[in-house]
Amino acid sequence: MRRLVRVRELLDRQVGSGLVPGAMVVLARRGARHVEAVGTLAFEGAGSAVPMAPDTIVRMASMTKPVVAACAMTLVEDCTLRLDDPVDELLPELADMRVLADPEGPLADTVPAARPITLRDLLTFTLGTGMVVAEPGTVPIADALDTIGEPDLDEWVRRLGALPLVHQPGARWMYETGADVTGALIARATGVSFGAALRERICEPLGMKDTGFSVDGAGLARFATAYERDPGPAGAAVVADPPDGSFSRPAVFEGGGGGLVSTAEDYLSFASALLAGGTHRGERVLSRLSTSLLTTDHLTPAQKAVSGFWPGYFDNRGWGFGMSVVTRRTHLGPSVGSYGWSGFYGTAWYNDPAEDLTAIVVLQRAHLGDQRLRMWNDFWTTVYQAIDD
Repeated sequence: MRRLVRVRELLDRQVGSGLVPGAMVVLARRGARHVEAVGTLAFEGAGSAVPMAPDTIVRMASMTKPVVAACAMTLVEDCTLRLDDPVDELLPELADMRVLADPEGPLADTVPAARPITLRDLLTFTLGTGMVVAEPGTVPIADALDTIGEPDLDEWVRRLGALPLVHQPGARWMYETGADVTGALIARATGVSFGAALRERICEPLGMKDTGFSVDGAGLARFATAYERDPGPAGAAVVADPPDGSFSRPAVFEGGGGGLVSTAEDYLSFASALLAGGTHRGERVLSRLSTSLLTTDHLTPAQKAVSGFWPGYFDNRGWGFGMSVVTRRTHLGPSVGSYGWSGFYGTAWYNDPAEDLTAIVVLQRAHLGDQRLRMWNDFWTTVYQAIDD
């Protein structure tokens, strides 16, 4: 793979432009691993002298979602949970839900839910509620969802259940909230905290020692600083969360939608296990059938037609359990059947079974919009041309 030098050149451009202090790519293919790491953990302070490395701890944000879905499947495997059972028994706060008559209308104008919410709805993000993007004061349910906040999971579920659903269960895909509800369901089903269940069922079996909802004192020196999307008045990057910030203490809200910190090494263990059909170092962590369900597109054409971040969003992709699935190849990038997801601060991951490839990108700058889309397109193009040598 002589052209892998282009991957480093791409990272050099991101760091050299001042976009981020450091960036890293980890590629694993056919038993070999290749790491390209450029820059440092921060623009300022002690982190400015610490190089990016595979054990650098970062905020994975929405890359939490696939890990949570995998944890839920371990409970399906031992028959603690069932995909098509209502969640009402364990989450009575979400029983007998009401649904908005008009998704943009008054909160009091509702109709009964046509059916209960199931675990399958949570994993496919079709439970009927989720992220609603709207200007403040224009859509009542958007304002109401924004006021829920991040209390402990029990209180969070209570507040969510007090609001109507935006759409009928199963009608369409809505981002984010299904993963947080899945975390609450896992906690209720196991009788321990969501974080403890995740450690026991996923992190410890996979050796993901640096993955959790907070960073302990010993890990803070390896914890990268996160930056806001927009620079300050003088053009310098603005710190969004320093190492001794919100993740330096135990989390009150253990959010399945985006609360995990991890490392490229840890996440590679998770990704490689999925690519290997659920095994890690010869030990089975998930069944082959569970990994197939996690990584298969479950959305119907009708759901795709009315869902997504923009019109046509699901023309070339679908949604498995907690992750995106490529359904049509449109660029010099992941093959049909590839799966994975990205995170708010610039992390990204895809497995490509056709190429026996795992690719992980790590940086820590908040959602960059179109710039990030161009960067990912350049990255995937560069990687796929490199492995074609």
